[in-house]
Amino acid sequence: MSELRGPVRIVGTGLIGTSIGLALARLGVVVELVDGNADNALMAERIGAGSRSVELEPQLVVVAVPPDHAGTVIAQQLELTERSGAIVTDAASVKSKPLADTRRLTGDLSRYVGSHPMAGSERNGPLAGRADLFDGATWAITPHETSDPEAVDLVRRLAEAAGARTVEMSVEDHDLGVARVSHLPHLMSALAAGTLTDAPSSHLQLSGQGVRDVTRIAAGDPKLWTQIVSANSTALTGLLEQIRGELDRLLVALGKEEAADELTAILGQGASGAVRVPGKHGTPHIELVTVLVTIPDRPGQLARLFADAAESGANVEDLRIDHSPGRPVGEVELAVKPTSVDQLVTVLTDRGWVVHR
Repeated sequence: MSELRGPVRIVGTGLIGTSIGLALARLGVVVELVDGNADNALMAERIGAGSRSVELEPQLVVVAVPPDHAGTVIAQQLELTERSGAIVTDAASVKSKPLADTRRLTGDLSRYVGSHPMAGSERNGPLAGRADLFDGATWAITPHETSDPEAVDLVRRLAEAAGARTVEMSVEDHDLGVARVSHLPHLMSALAAGTLTDAPSSHLQLSGQGVRDVTRIAAGDPKLWTQIVSANSTALTGLLEQIRGELDRLLVALGKEEAADELTAILGQGASGAVRVPGKHGTPHIELVTVLVTIPDRPGQLARLFADAAESGANVEDLRIDHSPGRPVGEVELAVKPTSVDQLVTVLTDRGWVVHR
């Protein structure tokens, strides 16, 4: 088993690269930061993600640049570390293109293992980096047919050191999987959000949590997402053709006077898919009950609510905050296991909260 001792060279100090540096810094691993943007590297260094000058040769190189450039940088790092024998991985969200690009540029790929931490944010840049970004997240490891087993093991150690749980799969399976659970949802969110660009302001005044949930991820960097979806076009095309068929089916149903059964079937299929999404930390989906709490728009109220919820003994599995414009109060949705509902409602009500089940 390969021990992750460092140094680790991180090429690219955006959200992912900086977060990996911060996660490794928690463990005292020496991290070297490299970025063509000197300001980004300096900022990542200042917030503790590593150092821009490390004298020792790296044990591991992490390439954290956009998919369009990943193959070139991977090949460069394999060449630069040929004498030291450092392992090279990347964090790109698409694996087929970096692997194909690297193959065109260099020969021996035994020291290269692709990987992809399934964590992120609509924010980007080093200041968005967080040491706990990968805690409990899934980190895919995608070895190719000539990857050295010790290289695969070291990349696994990297993911575990960052707090993630690992899953190993082929490059092709990974790209279809992320197209399904990440890239397609982003495109659907972008299409839904795009209908709001020229909507009357009176329509936007009706906005609630539903539209915020659906459109939140559409705020991601359009240039970066252009690279991501373009690099995964093969997998996405098949899924989009499937969606197009379902849209046609939906349009036909909406055009019928009596189409309740067809609409119910379409919506039911969506509900069946939604419950297959794993719960937190990759655990199987569990049914939760939502408790709605009205909360005044004043400082300190959220802290008080969380403290009172903790006193009930209920573990809040998930939460949402809905604060529509113009309202003096908000609404917090606390999702808990069914066995915790009665005690939570009783304690919150006794402490003066307006609670709805």
